[in-house]
Amino acid sequence: MRIGCRVALIVLAACLVPAIASAQGAITGVVRDTSGALLPGVTVEASSPALIEKARSAVTDGSGQYRIEDLRPGAYVVTFTLAGFSTVRREGIELTGSLAALVNVELRVGALEETITVKGESPIVDVVNAKQQSVLDNEVIAAVPTARLYHSLVTLVPGISLSGSQDVGGLAGPLTVTFAMRGGPGNEGRLTVDGLSLGASLNGTGVSYTVADVGNAQEVVFSTAGGLGEAENAGPAMNLVPRQGGNRISGNVFANWANGSMQSSNFTDEIRQAGLRAPNALARIWDTSLSVGGPIRRDRLWFFSATRYQGNHRLVGGMFRNRNAGDVNAWNYVADDSHQAESDSSWKNVSTRLTWQASTRHKFNFYWDEQRNCTLCNDGGTPTTSPEARDNNQSPPRVQQATWTSPATSRLLYEAGFGTNLILNYGPKPNLENSNALIRVTEQCTAGCPNNGGIANLNYRANNWYIADSGVFNWRAAATYVTGRHSAKIGYLAQFIDNKFPNPRMNDAWLNYRVNNGIPNQLTMTAGPAEVHTHVSTGSFYAQDQWTSKRLTVSGALRYDHVWSHFPRQQLGPNPFFPTAVVYDPSDGVSYNDITPRFGAAYDVFGNGKTAVKVNVGKYLVAADGSSITGGLLNPLSRVSTSANRTWTDTNRNFRPDCDLLNPQAQDLSASGGDFCGLSSNLNFGRPVFSTNYDPDTITGWGKRGYDWNFGVQVQQELLPRVSVNLGYFRRIFGNFFVIDNLATTAADYTQFSVTAPSDPRLPGGGGYTVSNLIDVVPTLAGVTNNFQTFSDVYGKQQRHWNGVEINFNARVREGLTFQGGTSIGRRTDDNCEIRAAVPEIALGAQSRITPYCRTQAPFDKDFKGLGSYTIPKIEVQVSGTFQSLPGDALNADYSLPSAVAASSLGRPLSGNVQFALVNLVEPGDVIGDRINQLDLRIGKILRFRNMRTQISVDLYNALNANPIETYNQAFIAGGAWLTPTGILTARFAKITAQVDF
Repeated sequence: MRIGCRVALIVLAACLVPAIASAQGAITGVVRDTSGALLPGVTVEASSPALIEKARSAVTDGSGQYRIEDLRPGAYVVTFTLAGFSTVRREGIELTGSLAALVNVELRVGALEETITVKGESPIVDVVNAKQQSVLDNEVIAAVPTARLYHSLVTLVPGISLSGSQDVGGLAGPLTVTFAMRGGPGNEGRLTVDGLSLGASLNGTGVSYTVADVGNAQEVVFSTAGGLGEAENAGPAMNLVPRQGGNRISGNVFANWANGSMQSSNFTDEIRQAGLRAPNALARIWDTSLSVGGPIRRDRLWFFSATRYQGNHRLVGGMFRNRNAGDVNAWNYVADDSHQAESDSSWKNVSTRLTWQASTRHKFNFYWDEQRNCTLCNDGGTPTTSPEARDNNQSPPRVQQATWTSPATSRLLYEAGFGTNLILNYGPKPNLENSNALIRVTEQCTAGCPNNGGIANLNYRANNWYIADSGVFNWRAAATYVTGRHSAKIGYLAQFIDNKFPNPRMNDAWLNYRVNNGIPNQLTMTAGPAEVHTHVSTGSFYAQDQWTSKRLTVSGALRYDHVWSHFPRQQLGPNPFFPTAVVYDPSDGVSYNDITPRFGAAYDVFGNGKTAVKVNVGKYLVAADGSSITGGLLNPLSRVSTSANRTWTDTNRNFRPDCDLLNPQAQDLSASGGDFCGLSSNLNFGRPVFSTNYDPDTITGWGKRGYDWNFGVQVQQELLPRVSVNLGYFRRIFGNFFVIDNLATTAADYTQFSVTAPSDPRLPGGGGYTVSNLIDVVPTLAGVTNNFQTFSDVYGKQQRHWNGVEINFNARVREGLTFQGGTSIGRRTDDNCEIRAAVPEIALGAQSRITPYCRTQAPFDKDFKGLGSYTIPKIEVQVSGTFQSLPGDALNADYSLPSAVAASSLGRPLSGNVQFALVNLVEPGDVIGDRINQLDLRIGKILRFRNMRTQISVDLYNALNANPIETYNQAFIAGGAWLTPTGILTARFAKITAQVDF
C-alpha cells in the first residue's frame, strides 16, 4: 500500500507540475565495515557551499549502497555516520555536469564522537552513467581566451561542427550559430539555460537570436551521447548552469577591447594574386559586463543580476560600398574602393535571477532576461552582398523562467519549471530614397563580368526584408525516486511554438532580377505579403531507471512523444500577382505519435572507479519545430506557389519586363520592341492552388517522424589522479526519409544527358571527363507542377549513416593546471540512387540546379581541439590557450551550363526557355578547401587586494597569423574566377582584458 501511494504521488506530480530537470551531479557508492561486510542504515550527508540548502542526505540500503542526486556543481564533503562506528568524513570531491562520483568507504567500530577525515583525489571517471559529456566550469571559461559567446565554447568540443565562418576572438558574433555533430542535420544542437530551451521556432528550436550569457555561467555542460528519456533528439546539447546569489555580496566587473591598430596583416601576395581584393579585418570590438549577487534575506532569499554590452565592427573581405546605391536609374554595381564594407553586430542585456529557499524542502528560482540585439545595422554586407542589399536583423528577445525543486524525502525528489523565449525579429528597409522602387539584382557572372563587379552571385541594389514574431513556451515535470541501487524517474515535457514568419517583403513590383555581366536574363516573381502563421505543440512522457549491481550499472528509458500542428486563419495578398486576397480558414497539420527506447550500461572494470566500459543504444527523433513537416511545411501558405522564375530578355534595356507577368506562358514581344518572357517555372504561380500535397500516411499516425538510431561504445580510463582519457566508437543510422514526386510527370518524361567538363588544371584530372545523370523534363511538361510528398521507401531504399571514432582527454590537475581536448574522425554516407531512378525529378533544385550525384561518401573529417590553462605559482601569472584544427569544407564547381551546350547531348534546348542549368562538375568531397588551424593565447597577471582579485590579460587571437581561405567563389568558369577566395581567416590581433572579482 505504501509503495502504491508513492507511485501514485510520483505520477500525479509528473502530470500536473510543469518542470525541467537540468543536468546535475550525483555521489554514490558502497559502505562496508573493516571485514568487508555491507552496512545498511548508514546516514550519508553531502555538504557544499554550492548548495543553498547547505546539505543533502541519504541512507544506505540493504546492499550497503547509497545515492545522493541533484547536486549542483562544486566541491563537496561527504560524512558517513552509523551508531557504534566512527564517523568518516571524505573531503575534496568535485562535481561537474552530471558526473556520478563513486565514493566507497569503510567504517570501523568506534565512538560516534570520533571522526576520521579522509582526503583523496576527486573521482574523474564516471562508472555509473553511460552518457558522454564535456564540462567547462566558470574558472576555465574565465581563464582561456574566448569571446564568452556560446558558439565560441561549442567550437572547442571535439566533433561538433558549426554553421558560418570560423570565429576569431568574437568577430563572428554575437549572432545565431547552429551546431551539430556526427552527420546530423546542421540545426540539431540544443541550447538551454538551467535545462530550459533558448531555441526559437526556426533553426529546429535549437538556438535563436537570444544570446546566452556564458560569461556568467557556473558551468557549461555539453551532452554528446547517451541521453535517456529527457532527450528528444540525438544532437549535442549545451546547458548553462547559471550562477546564483549567496549569503555574501560577490560579483565581478569585466571589460575587453581591441581595434584595428592592434591587428597584424596576413594578406599576402599569394592571397592577393589568388583574387581577393581586400581581407576581412577588425575595425573594433568590445565587451563589458557587471554582475553582482548576494542576499536579500540571509539563508532565505538571494539575487544575482548581470548587465552586458558587447559588439564589434569588422571589414568585409573583398566587398566595397556600391557607388550606385540608392540610384533608381543605375543597374550596375560599381565598387567604391575608398570604402570597404563594414559589418557589425551588438548585444545588450540585463538579467536578474532570484533564488528563494521557501523551506528546507522547497526552493524556487525566477529568472528574467531582457536583450536588444542588432546585426548588420550600420553598413553591412557579405563577400557576395553589397552593403545596400544587406539583410539586417534587429531583435528584442525576452527570456523568462521559473523553476522549483523539492527533496520531499531523502529518496523522493520533485523538479518543476516553466520557460519562455519571446522574439520579435525585424529587418527594416535600408535608409535609401525610393526604396520601394529599388529592385534587388543578382549578378550571375558566367564569364568574368568585368562591367559589374566581377563577383559571381553578387546581390546588390536593394534588400528583401521581413518581420518575424516567434514565441516558444516550454514546461516539464519530473519526479525521481532514489534508493542505494536504483534511481527511477518519470517525467513530462511539453512545448508550444507560436511562429509568424512572412515571406520576404520587397519593392512595389515584387520582383527580383538576375543579370549576367549586367544584362538581365531572368526575373523572379514573388507573391506577398504572406505571413505563415504556425502553431506546434508537443507533449512527451518518459520513464527511466538506473540500477546498480556490484560493478555494473544499467540504465533504460522508454519515451512517448506526441506532436501536432495547427494553422490559424491566414491571408495571401493582395499584390500584383494575387490582385484579390486569398483567405485560408484554420486547418490542422501533423499528428504524430512515437515510442522510442534508450539503453545504457557502465561497467567498473576493476572495481576501483578508475576504468569504465560504457555502451549506449537509443532511438531518437528529428526535433519538432516551426519550419519542418511538423510545422510550417503543411501550412497552406507554404503549399501555394508564392514565387516563380522565368527567363527574360530585356530587348529595349529599360530594366522593366514589357510582358504580361500574369500570363505564365512564354511571350515574345521583341518584334514590336518589347521583351521576351519565358515560360513560368511553376504554372501554379498566381493561382490559389496547392503545388504540394502530402500523403496522409506521412502526416498522421505512429512512427512517422524522422529518426536515427545511435550506437556507442566507450572506454574511459584514469591515467593519473584527476587525468582521464575516453575512447569511443559511434554510429548513427537515419530513417523515415521523405521524397517529393511530381505526379504530373513520370520517370519517362525526363530525358537524360551529359556534359563534358571543360579542360581546366584545377578540376580533377585537368577536366575533360563526362558528368552524367543530368536530366531535363520534356518541353510539353515544363512548369507543370503537382507535387506529392510521401516516404522514400515507397520507391526504394535510401540510406544515411555516420561512423566515427573519438578520443577525449580531461585533466583537472591541481596547482592551477587544466587541460581538455581531443579528436573526432568520422564521415557520413548518403545513397538515394534507387529513389532517383524512380523519381528522377528529385535531382532538380532551385535556380535550375541539377544534381548528378545520388551516392556521396565524403572523406573522413578529422578535427583536433584543445584548451589549457596554468597559473605559475608565487608570481601568479596565468598562461592559457585554445587550439582548433578543422577540416576544410567540400567545395563545388558550379558550372552554368548554357542551353546550347546542353543541346549537343540532350538533342534539344533546355525546357522552359531556360538559358542555363547549374551543374556541380565535381563529386562532393573531391575538392576540399583549406584546413583551418587556429591558436589563441593569453597571458595575464593576477593581483590581489583584500577581498578583490584582479586579472589584467593580453589575448592574442590567431597567434600564428595563419591565413587559410575560409570562403571561396564556387562558380566555375574555365580558366576564370573559380575558387577565388572571398574571405580568409582573420589576421592575428591583440585584445586587452580586465576582470575584477569581489
